[in-house]
Amino acid sequence: MFSQRIKSVMDRSKVLTASPETSVVEAAKLMERKSVSAVLVVSQEKLVGIFTERDAVFRVIARGMDVRTTPLGDVMTPSPVTVTPEKSFGYALLLMHENGFRHVPVVVDGMPVGIVSARSALDPDLEEFVSEEQRRRHIK
Repeated sequence: MFSQRIKSVMDRSKVLTASPETSVVEAAKLMERKSVSAVLVVSQEKLVGIFTERDAVFRVIARGMDVRTTPLGDVMTPSPVTVTPEKSFGYALLLMHENGFRHVPVVVDGMPVGIVSARSALDPDLEEFVSEEQRRRHIK
């Protein structure tokens, strides 16, 4: 799995984008609807930042900011570290580990095309575990 190209690991349906002017509360609602934990902040079709659940907690709630009026542009991580779809998933995981973040935007020419997260590394193993557990239940 770690040697697989990011393009084969990332889930394009989990990509959520918003403008820097989007309020934190609206971004949170979008994240809930799409069941994701990060928003790629885009301006003129280029990635300018990332906003995650942790940003909501540490940069907004903990500081007593108003979620209805605070724009993502004020609390996002600007110019996030990115990867291309051709890089290996192991490379992305190493970036996350070394830099202390959980999401890496996938870009082509500055445009977001996907996102990978540390959780992506667990999902195949969890699926295998669940399948094995279900198989064992049917044997008994």
